[in-house]
Amino acid sequence: MPVKPEILKISHPSQSRLFKVEAVDLRFSNGVERTYERLAVRGNGAVMIVALDDEDNIILIKEYAVGVEDYLLTLPKGLIDPGEDAIIAADRELKEEAGFGARDIISIKEMTSAPNYMGHKITTVLARDLYPCRLEGDEPEEMEVVRWPLAQLDELFARDDFSEARTIAALYMVRDRLQQGC
Repeated sequence: MPVKPEILKISHPSQSRLFKVEAVDLRFSNGVERTYERLAVRGNGAVMIVALDDEDNIILIKEYAVGVEDYLLTLPKGLIDPGEDAIIAADRELKEEAGFGARDIISIKEMTSAPNYMGHKITTVLARDLYPCRLEGDEPEEMEVVRWPLAQLDELFARDDFSEARTIAALYMVRDRLQQGC
């Protein structure tokens, strides 16, 4: 088993309203020293919700993604607020973004995105037994809700406006779990 590098120093060369860059000086077990940059971990993580209605449709939202400068179909998701766990945050985010609450929410998997550059974690949950309920959120505009049949994931994955890797991974995990009868 490799020995973790020793952290010699952490500095903060840059910061914006949303992001703080950390420079991490490391010494590896063989004596080599390097400086890595990463986005600092802030907050309590996030949740991504695979919500299924009674007809086995996935509840998707159409949301503006500034990184690609376009609207994309995606799953409802958001930050875990202080005092919340992933299940409570998922129910709140589903109400804010899609207008549904869920009576049955289970955790599927905690995932990372680009772990070499950031420590951000997102927990994928499966939400079922949905009911209409809308909470005021912090989104700048109301999101379009799109129902997509779980049985037609291949067609969804082929769409140009559905490209977020962690959303695709979440749907594969949930589909596999449901096929196993869980």
